[in-house]
Amino acid sequence: MSFFTHFFGVSWQQMQAKVRYRILILTLLPILLTLVSLVFITIYWNISYTGKQLFMKVKADLSVAENTLQQVQVRQEKQLERVVTSWTFQNDFRPLFSGKALTGEVVHRASLDVFLLEQKKQLNLDYLRLVTVAEAAADPDLRQILPKINGLLPYSGLMVLPPERLARIDPELAITASIPIVATLRAQSPTKTVEERGLLSRSLLPVPDMQGKVAWYLDGGILFNRDTRIVDHIRDLVYDKGTLPERSIGTVTIFLDNIRISTNVPLHFYPTGSETQGRALGSLVSEEVKEKVLTQGEQWVDRAFVFNDWFISAYAPLEDIRGQRVGMIYTGFSESPFIHNYLLNIIELGTILMLVLLVSGLLVYRGAYSLLQPIERIHHVVQAVQSGRNIRIGALGLDRDNELSNLAEQFDSMLDLLQRRNAQIQAAAEQLEMKVEERTRSLQDKTLELQRNVALLNETRQQLVTNEKLTALGELTAGIAHEINNPTAVILGNMELLRYELGDNAEVVKEEIDLVIQQVGRISTIIRSLLQYSRPGEFNAPLEMHPITPIIEEMLVLVRHSIQKQEVVLITELNASCPVQVNRPQLLQVLINLVVNAAHAMDGKGRIWVRTYDWVQQDMPIGVKIEVEDEGSGIAPEQLGRIFDPFYTTRKDGTGLGLSLSYGIIKRIGGTIEVSSTLGKGTLFTIGLYHEAKEDQQNNPYEGLHIAGNYSDMSAD
Repeated sequence: MSFFTHFFGVSWQQMQAKVRYRILILTLLPILLTLVSLVFITIYWNISYTGKQLFMKVKADLSVAENTLQQVQVRQEKQLERVVTSWTFQNDFRPLFSGKALTGEVVHRASLDVFLLEQKKQLNLDYLRLVTVAEAAADPDLRQILPKINGLLPYSGLMVLPPERLARIDPELAITASIPIVATLRAQSPTKTVEERGLLSRSLLPVPDMQGKVAWYLDGGILFNRDTRIVDHIRDLVYDKGTLPERSIGTVTIFLDNIRISTNVPLHFYPTGSETQGRALGSLVSEEVKEKVLTQGEQWVDRAFVFNDWFISAYAPLEDIRGQRVGMIYTGFSESPFIHNYLLNIIELGTILMLVLLVSGLLVYRGAYSLLQPIERIHHVVQAVQSGRNIRIGALGLDRDNELSNLAEQFDSMLDLLQRRNAQIQAAAEQLEMKVEERTRSLQDKTLELQRNVALLNETRQQLVTNEKLTALGELTAGIAHEINNPTAVILGNMELLRYELGDNAEVVKEEIDLVIQQVGRISTIIRSLLQYSRPGEFNAPLEMHPITPIIEEMLVLVRHSIQKQEVVLITELNASCPVQVNRPQLLQVLINLVVNAAHAMDGKGRIWVRTYDWVQQDMPIGVKIEVEDEGSGIAPEQLGRIFDPFYTTRKDGTGLGLSLSYGIIKRIGGTIEVSSTLGKGTLFTIGLYHEAKEDQQNNPYEGLHIAGNYSDMSAD
């Protein structure tokens, strides 16, 4: 049943889901692809075709602006011609050449100046004046125009004048031309704060005398600085109502170099509160536009950043009378309303697409319900069988030739076959489990027996090795003890004789004699210890109750002779108060061995701590703990487990018996000895002695010492 649940249950659920949604997907996919294609085609058309149309429109607007600017100059020329041909001008001008008295000439000239002032206002000119041929020849600006005049025809062009030359024409022009410069986003940082130059549209008309000879020039023109008439006229001409989307702003600008001197670009596109739209006079064109139009002299037809927003823009360079680029003319309209329309169209198309898909999906689902109902029946049966119920699909109410009906019959037959196979597998599985349990128990029993045999074999091998070493050591020790005991007896006898012969004079060397006798006694003790190690069952030192502090102090006196040539500092912390049952010479031997080993581990330089304190368990003192700690090189982990093995040593002059003998002495009285070491920091030995010794003569006190391993500590308990 688990196999059926894993395979058929999941597969039928997946099939049911796939069939249901595959029908929907296959039906809706062509509609979806068609609608998505329409959306992308529409977006592409809007971006490509409409974008091209926008750039074509703004380029046409630029052409209109350029033609309008040219028409301004043509209109200026015609205005000057009408002034010259007027009756009033001729009536006041002709007497200047008639040879009358000087007083009459002055009267006619004053009347003519009044007439020209009235004409300037009527014709919307910024200046209009009459100059003589000599004055024109002396004016450096007019000298640029004079060579271009053909006969009596007027000539017009653009001219940039500094403030002093503007003031020479008319002082009001220099005042009007001054425009503060405004730092602008995406534009080069301004190099000055005020633009004082003026951009003029200037026209010069020759005025002949009675003989037809040019003796005067009529000079008139418009100052573009702060002038709004021309740019507003062009804006109203190309961006009239209905030509742009709602909230789109059409603008026109005349630049002097890269500075807006005449513009209807708003200072605030959408003013709020007390703000007004204003005009962005003095602001700068973006750096990329300046580079292409002013530096390279090419037209710009593209989107551009205008003051503080993106515009569909067109720029063209303006040239002065000498043919040098002195500024630009610009037309453009804001880009955001068109982008808003693009997004709105996409949202509308997306909404229509979702509605069409929803309606189509509902229709397809309702149409396929008759197909999905038998699949639902199969799905429910599969779930029931998966949960453990023994049911079948049965008749689906379809024709026998229907694929789903055939599938249901085959599925029921497979369920019957699967049920029989499951019963057979279950019976075989139960038998197999019983056999596995029997074999597992047998294997476990044999494994335990093998482990016991291996452990026994290791113990036997270890005991044989130790016994062989001890046998050899016993023979060697017996011979050494025999040879050493005789000289030591002679030394002791002679020392006693020496003391007797010296009599009262022996007091002078009493301390040395006592020390020799004491050390000879120590030699005897060491010999007995060697005999004890080689034949532990034949030697049993007497145990007595001793306080631990005097033993430590005696040990310190003895080791000072051994380490007096080394730079070793012995630090004691003796806090133990509980007496312990030990053999004093043997414990001295153990402590001396540990301290001397510590001195060797530090290469004769460093500190050694000797500490004692009461061994307390359950708030009751049970003995004493003795610690010997050094700050030497430490012991490697792989060596730490073998330091108590007999004959194991890392020193060239060592015998490998010191720690083994110490271990045996402590274990014989039931004590513990532990070691912990860190490479490069030092080693700590801790001896635990019970208040009453727990002598154990049954087992070999050195059993197990030959086993090596990585230990952080070792206990002899």
